Amino acid sequence: MKQFFAFVIMALFPFTGFAQTATEDPEPLIIAATDEVTLVDFMWVARPLIIFADSPKDPRFKQQMAFIEERLDDLRLRDVVVITDTDPAGKSPIRQRLRPRGFGLVLVAKDGTILLRKPKPWTVREISRSIDKLPARQEEVRERRDTGAQ
Repeated sequence: MKQFFAFVIMALFPFTGFAQTATEDPEPLIIAATDEVTLVDFMWVARPLIIFADSPKDPRFKQQMAFIEERLDDLRLRDVVVITDTDPAGKSPIRQRLRPRGFGLVLVAKDGTILLRKPKPWTVREISRSIDKLPARQEEVRERRDTGAQ
């Protein structure tokens, strides 16, 4: 499954550097389209960040993806996977469940709870701060500190 996601990342963002991380054991940030994954795929494993738009040419979508590209490691560190959906006619299960209207950003917790919805692009710093306030994230930080990991 990891090879599939790595392939998806490189297929969606083939330019150099987008899927690279700064860790010694690089595990790329997962970026996939909604027709290739489900939210259940990430239950208790990762925090899906779903970016919706009516077109990949939407300036807000482009801006959001640029924000994400600037700080990939921050998202990876917080176990975030980015899922994109720019085809409202596609009726993906994720789109049907979350029912976006135009551009939208939805952050989902590892347990499947919707943490936030935003109608405009958010910086990775803003997203990270929202995640860092979660009790589950604070526990992850304590566990990683105790084990010597990030």
